[in-house]
Amino acid sequence: MSRQHSAPILISPNSKTGVPLTPLSQQASAEAVSEAEIQALVHAHPCCLPISEIDAIFASPVAICRELQTPAGPIDNLLITPTGLPILVECKLWRNPQGRREVVGQILDYAKELSRWSSSDLQREVSRCLKWKLLQDPVLSLVREAGHEVNEIEFNDNLTINLRRGRFLLLIVGDGIREGVEAIAEYLQAHAGLHFSLGLVELPIFTMPDGGRLVTPRVLVRTTNIIRNIVAVPEGFALGEQGDLDNAASKADLDPERAVLGDARFEFWKAFLDQLKLDDPEQPRPNPARQGYISVSMPAPNGSSWLTVYRDMLKNEVGVFLSSTRGTVGERASQAIVEEWDSVREELGGSARLSTDPYGRQRIGDSASFGALDDSAIRQQAFVWLAERVNRFINILRPRVRSFVADETASQA
Repeated sequence: MSRQHSAPILISPNSKTGVPLTPLSQQASAEAVSEAEIQALVHAHPCCLPISEIDAIFASPVAICRELQTPAGPIDNLLITPTGLPILVECKLWRNPQGRREVVGQILDYAKELSRWSSSDLQREVSRCLKWKLLQDPVLSLVREAGHEVNEIEFNDNLTINLRRGRFLLLIVGDGIREGVEAIAEYLQAHAGLHFSLGLVELPIFTMPDGGRLVTPRVLVRTTNIIRNIVAVPEGFALGEQGDLDNAASKADLDPERAVLGDARFEFWKAFLDQLKLDDPEQPRPNPARQGYISVSMPAPNGSSWLTVYRDMLKNEVGVFLSSTRGTVGERASQAIVEEWDSVREELGGSARLSTDPYGRQRIGDSASFGALDDSAIRQQAFVWLAERVNRFINILRPRVRSFVADETASQA
């Protein structure tokens, strides 16, 4: 039996009969909801989109603008998360037959065009859309106005990387999706090479007796075929595939400011690694990077476990924590180590602690705040502390990861 949704019934405390609410899409044409009204609703109230049910990493989005112009046409709604992840929304009235066939191709074309942009390109086009003078970063300003404290450099770095990687959430939002439109799902699921998440959202809108509106969002389809190498790092950071690091220099060549920033980060990590001494002779040494972090590999298959070593210039903080890819042996090893936390904490010493990452997992880490890291003397203090912590984390956690992997491999033999 095909899926059916009934209209909600409004029952008042003193009434014996309920009042059925009629969706605007089924009312007379003069009262029917328009695509522009859906756009306005999404822009004014991003919370009406069930984003966490589709992909929790895109939670807490901030509405940026409507009708953002691209070479492929205007994007109905653009939203950005505080971690620099873009969300593209295409609004359609499903009573419009044209929407049924063209909507998927449209939003895929928008994603392809945006993957060619940097954060500077996006700032420029958003400024044009909002008719702002390009005296400030409009995207960053709107994210901050929404109450999110983000570091400008890290936010724009993350945004550029996510744009170039095509790491988007694409949402097709309709007032009432009909059975025929669900064939879109088969089309989407057949495209296993997607670099983004995509969801079909039905957004029926009802008029309340007092003139208000009742919105009842429903997720009909969501893709689950994205392979991510993003790990939980401090707010404002995003760690991508190794290719992001390998290609950082060539990307920076396109933007002089990024080149200067990348060079400064590279020098920071090079200076740190020059004095990092490791007790474990089998531990591969990390390479300096043009990012706000470096990664130290752990002995798990397919690089599914590593230490994230980071600096946060906004907080004058450096730190290290155990990271893993979701749904892998590296993640299972991390959770097994967390279960031994009492003994692990004692061996790690210092201020090592458990925290919760954006995926709701517990993770093991340590961090410390210093003065301005641009000061050479203070930076050296940070290096000494961080070098000791990284070496200790390797000594304590690496054998445990290796042992867990060996045990799991033997049990599956």
